[in-house]
Amino acid sequence: MKEYKAIIIDDERKVREALGIMIREYCPEIRLFGAAASAAEGRELLQNNKIDFIFLDISMPKEDGFDFLKTIPKERYGIIFVTAFEEYALNAIKANAIDYLLKPVHPVDLQDAVSRAIKYHELRKVKAEVRIIYNKSLDNLQAQIHSDSPQIENITVADQFGYQMVRVSDLMYLEADSNYTILHFSGLEKIVATRALSEFEKLLEGHHFFRIHKSILINLHFLRALSSQDGNFAELTDGTRLTISRRKAGEFKDAVKEYINR
Repeated sequence: MKEYKAIIIDDERKVREALGIMIREYCPEIRLFGAAASAAEGRELLQNNKIDFIFLDISMPKEDGFDFLKTIPKERYGIIFVTAFEEYALNAIKANAIDYLLKPVHPVDLQDAVSRAIKYHELRKVKAEVRIIYNKSLDNLQAQIHSDSPQIENITVADQFGYQMVRVSDLMYLEADSNYTILHFSGLEKIVATRALSEFEKLLEGHHFFRIHKSILINLHFLRALSSQDGNFAELTDGTRLTISRRKAGEFKDAVKEYINR
């Protein structure tokens, strides 16, 4: 089994100690090289050790996690954020395909986060385009968390080949495919994302997306017409026709009226 070296940076002593105990017990592939109570102490650990992963608290006094990342070559490391952020900020983290843990940390969540982090860390080593998107995703996360708007403007999508960053406004509709989601754009372009449709639906709240069927979420901006002939259908600007479930038909018409009159 390959071994990866890691450090913890968190201003809360109890969090550092508890996380350290869990990593040693549940993540045998991770070897801890120390824990820091501040960004400054964290930089010292990086200077003195060859580190693969950083378990990083976002909200710290004086110098927070993002200020810290500005001072290091962040592309060298796998960053796993450890946070107690509220829902609006958590959505920004989820939208950027960044590995994270919520305080208090649960062992199963820790194992899942470490597993994903290792997978993409190895991928970044061999694919320059994945490294570029990962860095953009970290920058995008910082911008979204410090933005006055709670809406997500960009989403970093994990697919079978790595990452892709997409603008929410370019998404025409999303289609469930088992535990995956197919993201459709105007024309024939599409991406198969390794994330369930229900997760995208939550991320896209407030963006005028509507779930017309258990497997279809559409962007009302691309809606051209509604048809009730031989069933209920939504026709999009590129000619795509999508079935509207009977249960959703009335609610969808109300949503369309609200969107038109906004």
